[in-house]
Amino acid sequence: MAAPGTELERLVEIMRRLRAEGGCPWDREQDLRSLRPYLTEEAFEVLDEMDRVADGGPWRPLCEELGDLLFQIVFHAQLAAELGEFTMADVCAAISDKITSRHPHVFGDQQVKGAEQVLANWAQLKAEERKKKTGRAGSVLDGVPTAAPSLLRAERLTEKASRIGFDWPDLAGVRGKLDEELRELDEAIASGGRDAIEHELGDVLFSLANLARFVKTPAEDALRMATRRFTTRFQHIEAKLNEEQVPFGGATLEHMERHWQGAKAVEKALPPPSHPPRASVATLRLAVPDVAAQRAFWDGVASWLGWAPTRSREGTAAYTGAGLGLVFTPGAQAPAGSPVTLTLEAPSPAAVTRLLELFRAHHPERLVPSVTSDAGFQFVDPAGLRWEYAAPPA
Repeated sequence: MAAPGTELERLVEIMRRLRAEGGCPWDREQDLRSLRPYLTEEAFEVLDEMDRVADGGPWRPLCEELGDLLFQIVFHAQLAAELGEFTMADVCAAISDKITSRHPHVFGDQQVKGAEQVLANWAQLKAEERKKKTGRAGSVLDGVPTAAPSLLRAERLTEKASRIGFDWPDLAGVRGKLDEELRELDEAIASGGRDAIEHELGDVLFSLANLARFVKTPAEDALRMATRRFTTRFQHIEAKLNEEQVPFGGATLEHMERHWQGAKAVEKALPPPSHPPRASVATLRLAVPDVAAQRAFWDGVASWLGWAPTRSREGTAAYTGAGLGLVFTPGAQAPAGSPVTLTLEAPSPAAVTRLLELFRAHHPERLVPSVTSDAGFQFVDPAGLRWEYAAPPA
């Protein structure tokens, strides 16, 4: 695997060629203004993949979206380099210097007692940096983008204020403040004043964002996941009504509510996502007599699993997914009738059923019928290696 610096230099060179004479006409036409929507779009696509990983999905698509976001950063750095303003190396150096200076407890001799002291020191260091740049310390609230989503901005503002002690002493105080704001919203609604309702509703949302920070559950993330659940449940209602041939707009609220509760029941029946421990990607290297046969078989299986082929040395077949690198290398035949079974964990029983259906349709001869069950099934690959695909215990 190449070093990160080598790959970054390669990407910078690709970007330079795209923008150079004889490069890509589209890339050569772009400027800071035209690239703005692509930068935000790529950032939101990264968030989408992060949510899918949190639900137990594969990591590889997140890797690809992070690459798309990185490309936008390299693109902007190239625009600056062409004007003689700064280069990608300057971008990397600036953030490296900043992170190093703000972590004297790691890169210096400062001692800290915990995360709270780290945050307090961070606020002080940022104030010192602002004073060097502008001649004044500025506000502790500086640095939260005004264009950020409002819930995220509210949470970050309260977090920054808390670093200098402006915070509730406990959760009860935060929760009590929310109750107070809800009562004031009820009064505003009763009065019917539009401005008053907007004012008090804003205070309720701000209090909710502060509560989210206090319980370490970002409000922006919580609302995004709630929106996903709403979308999934509502589409479940639409699908059921379509199956029942109920015309559009012809269902009663009670009818739709029954299907809504059915969608919630389906959600509860799914097991919680399992996450691998935080560690470097493990690589499983297996010697097989015919790498080409393995590749022909595993290319399809890997795509079903949501895995991706990876670059590897000549003569191997390699795949990455679910925190595992799987590499087949030329070697001896696996022992016939070997009792060793390699297990791949499925995210849910539904995933087991889906993959089993694909095997029955494409590779029925490779299934091991005697051990096939609702919890999982086994198959044998062209090298004679036995694999089990099973859902985690409930």
